[in-house]
Amino acid sequence: MLISIINPLFEKYYPKIFTGNYFIDPLIGAVAGSISFGIPIASYVTGGELLKEGVSLLAVTAFILAWSTVGVMFMPLEISNLGKKFAIWRNSLNFISSIIIAILTIITLKIIL
Repeated sequence: MLISIINPLFEKYYPKIFTGNYFIDPLIGAVAGSISFGIPIASYVTGGELLKEGVSLLAVTAFILAWSTVGVMFMPLEISNLGKKFAIWRNSLNFISSIIIAILTIITLKIIL
């Protein structure tokens, strides 16, 4: 619901923010997904809306992966239960992996199609 309120404010900036760059787009998508909060199915709906607005599949893929695997919102809880080192390593590796997997996914799609 928050996305539907905020989305019109940023629609005109999407082409400027997401340029199709193979390194910047997934980075921005992964950062946005990392700080977002919600169940994974909500990321699919949000990702679909971003695609409709012209955001690259590369950025949306990184966004969905980071949303599902990186938990910045839960870091304090994760640190208290599993330890600081574990929480930082897990989130860092998942963040980096979301960018790499997004790039590899798009490369694979270009080869297949």
